[in-house]
Amino acid sequence: MKVPKILITGATGKSGYVATETLLKQGIPVRALAHREGPKVDSLRELGADVVVGDFFDLDGIVRAMEGIESAYFCYPVAPRLIDATAYFAAAAKEAGLKFLLNISQISARRAAKSHAALNHWVAERIFDRSGIPTTHLKPTFFAEWLVYLVDPAELRATGALKLPMGEGRHAPIAAEDIGRLVAAILKNPEPHASKSYTVHGPVEMNHHEIAKEMSKALGFEVHYEPVTAEQFIQEGQLKGWSEFIHQHVAEVSKDYQNGVFAGQDGIIGELTGQAPMTVQAYVEKHRAIFDSAIERPVSSSYEHA
Repeated sequence: MKVPKILITGATGKSGYVATETLLKQGIPVRALAHREGPKVDSLRELGADVVVGDFFDLDGIVRAMEGIESAYFCYPVAPRLIDATAYFAAAAKEAGLKFLLNISQISARRAAKSHAALNHWVAERIFDRSGIPTTHLKPTFFAEWLVYLVDPAELRATGALKLPMGEGRHAPIAAEDIGRLVAAILKNPEPHASKSYTVHGPVEMNHHEIAKEMSKALGFEVHYEPVTAEQFIQEGQLKGWSEFIHQHVAEVSKDYQNGVFAGQDGIIGELTGQAPMTVQAYVEKHRAIFDSAIERPVSSSYEHA
């Protein structure tokens, strides 16, 4: 086996898994960092990845995972301790002599952000920028996965109501797997992207009334958008039982959304990968089985980004 030159963290997550799979299919060896053993790790090994099970907060372990590595993708969930993880990762990358880092942040990450998660991402970007290692930041809009994470499929089918705290704002939902393909394209040829920052969007900017219409086409029943307040959504909706960190993030980024922070549409994925990102209709059609069931929604620990 060739010695991997690329490290993918969050490799069992949606963007990390697709990035790993894409690179391996192109004959590029990958070392995949996963938090724990499980079926997804077994699948990564079957694909041919050199899998390392480790923790962002084990500095020695991260340094070992970076042995022989030239470029790495850093992906951290919407959860506390991002700044700690970033500092450890940057220190390890410096010690291991990495030449390039690709960091996934958020479109809402900025100095004025009121979301703790978004502000932490802004600080994390600055840590990487000051590491001395050329770093590219990806700043995605809301993932298409929000339509899975934040919607109860049984309630949606019963009422047809898409209840979210997004007002009349607009964005172009982006599927995590399309971000994974972008990650692979950048890591395959990082030099042109060094020290740049890209906002990442789906192909068509819409409001949630328009998103509901696209969902209707895919699901075969009428879906309509009902705006609710963030407080209503958190207290009565899909965030019951989720962490206060997620609650605070959703409350603040829903305001950002209504102020246009998440707006825009694809200007890089199609260009760099040669394949346009999925539309909302295509995403829902691909994942229709989830909407046709009443399976338990993913918890915040598995949730990637806003």
